[in-house]
Amino acid sequence: MASVTVGYTPAGKRIVRRGSGRTKTEARNKLKDLIRDYDDGVSAAQHAYTVADAVNDWLEHGLGSRDPSTIATRRSLANQHVIPALGARKLRDLSAEDVDRWLAEKAGSLSTRTVQDLKSILRRAITRAQARDKVKRNVVLLCETPTGQAGRPSEALTLPQAQALVEHASGSTMGAYVLLSLLTGARTEELRALTWGHVDLDGDPRATPPVPPHMMVWRSVRAGGDTKTRSSRRTLALPQRCVDALREHRGRQAAQRALARQRWTDHDLVFASEVGTRLDAANVRRGFRRIATAAGLDAKNWTPRELRHSFVSLLSDQGVPIEQIARLVGHAGGSAVTETIYRKQLRPIIDEGAAVMDEVFAVRGRSHSVGHSPRPGTSKRPGPELR
Repeated sequence: MASVTVGYTPAGKRIVRRGSGRTKTEARNKLKDLIRDYDDGVSAAQHAYTVADAVNDWLEHGLGSRDPSTIATRRSLANQHVIPALGARKLRDLSAEDVDRWLAEKAGSLSTRTVQDLKSILRRAITRAQARDKVKRNVVLLCETPTGQAGRPSEALTLPQAQALVEHASGSTMGAYVLLSLLTGARTEELRALTWGHVDLDGDPRATPPVPPHMMVWRSVRAGGDTKTRSSRRTLALPQRCVDALREHRGRQAAQRALARQRWTDHDLVFASEVGTRLDAANVRRGFRRIATAAGLDAKNWTPRELRHSFVSLLSDQGVPIEQIARLVGHAGGSAVTETIYRKQLRPIIDEGAAVMDEVFAVRGRSHSVGHSPRPGTSKRPGPELR
C-alpha cells in the first residue's frame, strides 16, 4: 500500500491518494498515476467511470429543454447503438481506435446521417464528462465520420398515382390531411400544428382584390412552434377540393368532440386525435399508408413527406416557374434551394433549349425518336445542316 497527501479541501480536510499493488514498485507506479491525474484535474475516484455512465448522465442532464421527440430519438439511438457496443468500456481507457472501429461497423449498416448522430451523442457525452473532471480528453474529436449506407431517395407520385390517391382521400381525418399536403405542398410538421383559427374556408370575394379561401402556415410542431425558416411562414390559397374536404372534416370533428365530451382537449387543431390532442408522426404514417394501400400503391415504399415532393413535381410538369414553386413551398433562398432538394422532380426546363436546337440542326440519318421528340405544333421537317 502507498499513500500521499496531495492537498487540503476548503474545509481544511486532508486529501489523501492511495495506490496498491503486489509489489512496492507496482504500488508506487499506481500512486504516481493518481498524483498525475490529480495534478491534471482529473478525479482519482472516477477510474471505474464507464462510457455508459457518461452517456446516461448526458441523456439525463445534458439535453436541457430539447423537444421531447428529439430526446426520445437520442435516447433510442444511445440505447440501441452506443451503450451496447461501448458502454462497458472505462471512459479513461476509451481510445480513438475504439471509436474508429465502432463507427466503421455502424457505417456498414446505417445511413451516414445516423452515423453522424451516433458520433454526436458520444462526443457530447464525453464533453460533459470532461467538463466534470471524469476524463482528460475527448478522443471522439480525433475521429472522422465514415460514409454510411445511401438512404432511399425521395420519390414523387405520377399524375395517375396522385389522382388515385385523391380519389381515395375522403371521409376521414387523414384523408383531408393527405389532400391538403398533396395539393398545397405544406410540410407534415406544419399541418400537424395547423389550427382552425388559421384557416379561412370562405375568403372574401367582395374585397379588392378578392381574397380566396386560404390557410396561414405560420406554425409547426418544431421546438418553439416556429416554422422551419422565415420564408416558410406563408399564406396559401386553398384548392376547391381542399375547401370541400376541410368543411366535411370540420363537421366530422364536431361530432367527435360531442362524442368525447369531457375527454376532449380543445387545442383548436385542424388535425387532431379522437380526443383533440395533437397527432404524432406515427399517427400520420399509419393513416397515410392505409389511404395509399386503398389507392393501389405499395404503401411501404411511400412516406407522407413525399406528398410535398409530388406537389413540386406536379406543378413543374404543368410549366409553373421554379421561382413560383419555391415561394409556394416556403424555401429560404428561393429557387436555388428548390432546385437542390427537388432536382429529380423538376421538369428539365434547360433541356428544352437542346430540343429546339435538335429540331433546327437535325443530325442526318437520325430520327426524332432517338433524341427529343418535336414540340407540339412544330414541324418535323429537318433543319439546316451544319457544314
